[in-house]
Amino acid sequence: MKKHVVLLFAFLLSFGLIFGMNPAPVQAKTTFVTIGTGGITGVYYPTGGAIAKMVNKKRKEYGIRATVESTGGSVFNVNAIMAGDLEFGVVQSDRQYQAIHGLAEWEEKGVQEDLRAVFSIHPESVTLVASVDSGIKDIKDLKGKRVNIGNPGSGQRQNSIDALEAVGLNYENDLQAEGVKAAEAPGLLQDGRLDAFFYTVGHPSGAFKEATAGATKVRFVPIGGPGIDALIKAKPYYAKSIIPIELYPGAENDGDVDTFGVKATFVTSAKVPDEVVYALTKEVFDNFEEFKKLHPAYQVLTKEGMLDGLSAPIHEGAMKYYKEAGLKK
Repeated sequence: MKKHVVLLFAFLLSFGLIFGMNPAPVQAKTTFVTIGTGGITGVYYPTGGAIAKMVNKKRKEYGIRATVESTGGSVFNVNAIMAGDLEFGVVQSDRQYQAIHGLAEWEEKGVQEDLRAVFSIHPESVTLVASVDSGIKDIKDLKGKRVNIGNPGSGQRQNSIDALEAVGLNYENDLQAEGVKAAEAPGLLQDGRLDAFFYTVGHPSGAFKEATAGATKVRFVPIGGPGIDALIKAKPYYAKSIIPIELYPGAENDGDVDTFGVKATFVTSAKVPDEVVYALTKEVFDNFEEFKKLHPAYQVLTKEGMLDGLSAPIHEGAMKYYKEAGLKK
């Protein structure tokens, strides 16, 4: 009996093939990718969301489903990508430099050889805000104060330490340093539990809108001087920048604030397939004007500028697109 059933099935299958009956279509395999960002009040989170949205619009074409994850920031994102827990991440340009050269958090782990750059995004300013009552008008005034320098695993923490050391302050001995996430700092400042906090971010930022909108009056503190100039000269991923004070009408400042900063960059692993990185890169660059409209911090972007500030080798999938688009030779 079983033999007859097998023969009948074979006959029907061959009949279908001979007379053009198409078998049921096979569902294309979906590749799931996760983009690591940062705190929800920063620019990283909407940046990851914007990129995921673009890729997901072409889900049927590419077979890629992108999701976004709020994370601890740059260091976390690099380590998670290297471990295969994330496929992509937004990382400060200084952290990309340090990872690919085996510096800072990666001194013991060594060079992160599989780290790959995709593109850079918006400039990010090392931003210091303080309550007016604290009397802090200069970064040197932070001595003895309660200051949040950023949570461990965030790119901003090292920026804060670099800025402090450049003006002769040790964060462990000279001030009461806190290590909370950026999203928590504005509330602590408004409640009087912090005198000031650092945050490396693109502007406008939800965190600083919150910090300047409460009952406690606050001011942005300039970060400059010979020590900062020497820091910028010594570390090529840093550059001078300005915080446009018109973005924060609640701040007690008369004009724009001088500081320095880095760039946000989009990175991945050499192990992520070329076609996945190509698709993501293509969607961002082919819809460039639409992408720029997704956040005010993107308005200064140019396609050529998005290939600056990259220390790690560019992923082959991204490079394929750049050569096709005439952005790379």
